Amino acid sequence: MRSFGSDNNSGVHPSILAAISKANQDHAIAYGDDLWTTKAIALIRDHFGKNAEPFFVFNGTGANSIAVQATTRSFQSVLAAETSHIAVDECGAPVFMSGASLQTIATPDGKLTPELVRPHLKGWGFEHHSQPKTIYISQCSELGTIYTVQEIRNLADLAHAHDMYLHVDGARLANAVVSANSSFKEMITETGVDILSFGGTKNGMLMGEAVISFRKELSENLKYIRKQSAQLASKMRYTSAQFVAYLQDDLWKNNAAHANRMAKLLRETIVNFPDIQFTQQTDANILLLKMPEKAIVKLLENHFFYIWDETQHEIRLVTSWDTAEDDFRGLIEDLRKACMYD
Repeated sequence: MRSFGSDNNSGVHPSILAAISKANQDHAIAYGDDLWTTKAIALIRDHFGKNAEPFFVFNGTGANSIAVQATTRSFQSVLAAETSHIAVDECGAPVFMSGASLQTIATPDGKLTPELVRPHLKGWGFEHHSQPKTIYISQCSELGTIYTVQEIRNLADLAHAHDMYLHVDGARLANAVVSANSSFKEMITETGVDILSFGGTKNGMLMGEAVISFRKELSENLKYIRKQSAQLASKMRYTSAQFVAYLQDDLWKNNAAHANRMAKLLRETIVNFPDIQFTQQTDANILLLKMPEKAIVKLLENHFFYIWDETQHEIRLVTSWDTAEDDFRGLIEDLRKACMYD
């Protein structure tokens, strides 16, 4: 059954499965000393620049936890939106594994701005306060909004002016890059991002992410942090082979473009339904909308999705690389009935 609950629910792209199968045909040296990992690193540098240092890991929470450990010490803090993934959906793992504190900032659209961050840039040199060290943003945000290239650059400039780092969680980076008609290099490397959690699982890969460092002092200890964090794969070729297939023939771009296109089409189809109110822009592949509680209950009888805010009767719908227009039919019909449900 296809669902609109999450792009984590979608399957694996056939090209990714074929790459894994091909990597499985013989023996290869473990822990990244294999040809697939060498190729994957080269491709990442093609997309992000020659100074990019990738470290492959199992999952997004592991990537974020490693990035936080690399950019902070236990007496320092990370500034993030109150709806951010590390604040809401990672069971405190980055804080637990780094010892750093997390300061959340209220934001109406899931995005931080220099104006929102500046009031939290205080307490330096005062031993009773955690010292701000890292600004964390998600691209796309958890609300489906995206940062422009200039907005990311503004945050990077602010961070660097205060001897801080900018960490981007790029679990859906491909969707953001496609939406902005940009490139990985333009959106990340050239804006001054210091460290990136680069994801592919939500966009057609089976599993595996990469922590990409753009600062020499961060790269220096990342391999040790990865090992201590239980994120070093012995058979790394299976992760690396996925990144090769993902990056070499624009698979990342084609998958993200399709998911974004399906989200736009779904919004256009339901935007004029009675009692439906969209609460955020649909910049990529996430839709947030409100409807009467009774309609939500009715719709849940046949469809899986997440209730985003129970108090506001707000739900989230997410399209994927394999979403088809035919998948809309049952949802649209039941949504029409649900909105008329009394």
